[in-house]
Amino acid sequence: MLLRIDPDSSAALYDQIAGSVRREVAAGRLAAGERLPSARDVAEALDVNLHTVLKAYQLLRDEGLVEMRRGRGAVVSARADAFAELRAEAAALVARARTLGVGADALAALVRTAAEEA
Repeated sequence: MLLRIDPDSSAALYDQIAGSVRREVAAGRLAAGERLPSARDVAEALDVNLHTVLKAYQLLRDEGLVEMRRGRGAVVSARADAFAELRAEAAALVARARTLGVGADALAALVRTAAEEA
């Protein structure tokens, strides 16, 4: 698994780390039950503070994408399969929006509105 960050990005580092893990799961490169690298290893590899990585892992835990297990660290949850499935559906929605001439920002607004109304 390759986690990437862009130090010049305006996005918070922990958001970038969490996003990188989400992309790995959605692409099928991380499956349910797989362990994430230790927070310490990620912090050293990316040259960021340990607490930044822990915050990213906690965010993923709060989303239900990762389970934190004592002695085992962060493990991709069983919901990873659903996440990958939703990614495929989202790609189809994006393709449909393009054919209708709906831009990414408008589509994102529609999805946010639907999520808030659900």
